[in-house]
Amino acid sequence: MKAVKRFPWLANVTLYGCLFAGGDFVHQMIAQREEMDWKHTRNVAIVAISFHGNFNYFWLRALESRFPGKSPGMLFRKLLLDQSFASPLATSVFYTGVSFLENKDDVLEDWREKFLNTYKTGLMYWPFMQFLNFILMPLYLRTVFMGCCAFLWATFLCFSRQSGDGTASVALTFLYHLSLLYIYKYIHLILYQQHVQWA
Repeated sequence: MKAVKRFPWLANVTLYGCLFAGGDFVHQMIAQREEMDWKHTRNVAIVAISFHGNFNYFWLRALESRFPGKSPGMLFRKLLLDQSFASPLATSVFYTGVSFLENKDDVLEDWREKFLNTYKTGLMYWPFMQFLNFILMPLYLRTVFMGCCAFLWATFLCFSRQSGDGTASVALTFLYHLSLLYIYKYIHLILYQQHVQWA
């Protein structure tokens, strides 16, 4: 906590970027890739640190400066502005930024295909997280709190970018099938161990 108070910008932006990149790492682990794509994780970290962490650090301070306090009216204004301006901007920068760093011919392709679904999915997640952020967190910890929430969100975004369509249903279907696979493997392992004991 001392580091966050002493170096608020550096600590908030660095932690946010690390947590966001950690979301990509978890996505790759869940997807059971044969080899980690560290280049993709690096690209996600670059976008998260260079834009998301910095933007959120200054954005949250601007919101608090313009709409101070925790009254229902101020909270509503902060949430409305956050979801109508910051959320679409952050989603757009993620899709286009990572595509740019991967030297895609059409950096807007993922954005065109997935932005609207991703934004709608985000509306089921971010307003609740930001409400908690504005109510519970002191200003100097709000970007870090967003980074913790962004860890889960980045896992979803990276899944969506690689194999989803930006909807929660595709991600949940994937996780459902993955959990069935793990259950099957676990049962198979137990049966194999019992077979070895009986032999």
